[in-house]
Amino acid sequence: MARGSLFLRALLAFLALPGVVAFAVPLLLLRPAMPAHAFALDAVPVLVLGVGLLFWCVREFYVAGLGTLAPWAPPRHLVTSGLYRYSRNPMYLAVLLVLTGWAIGFRSGTLTLYALIVGVAFHVRVRWYEEPWLARTHGASWDAYAATVPRWLIRRRDPRRTP
Repeated sequence: MARGSLFLRALLAFLALPGVVAFAVPLLLLRPAMPAHAFALDAVPVLVLGVGLLFWCVREFYVAGLGTLAPWAPPRHLVTSGLYRYSRNPMYLAVLLVLTGWAIGFRSGTLTLYALIVGVAFHVRVRWYEEPWLARTHGASWDAYAATVPRWLIRRRDPRRTP
């Protein structure tokens, strides 16, 4: 696949997926109730951090994985670099940070609830769709990666293991 074509696919995937979840839906949820000037500036660092981390993750998929975040053009290689060294799902965490930024900025219970629902949906998708697919697709390299990098940020201790 040509780099130009891959870049276009990555851009379209970004606009279609996190663009809709993290930007379009929150703004549509707010539109009837909140004027733009009601945004509290204390949320800007959270929002900027989330957007920056999101772009970093998309770049890793494009550069290291030679693919996009979209199911129709997934990375050809297992991405374990960048933020993926610390979490198997930093892109989802970045989207949740963006949603948290919107919720804080607009002091919105609706956006807080939306962020919680999206977080649960992400967990369900990761646990029962993405991880089994990655295990089938990448085999032993996925198993080794999943054994050393937590799904989110904190690895739960296995009570059967000795310290």
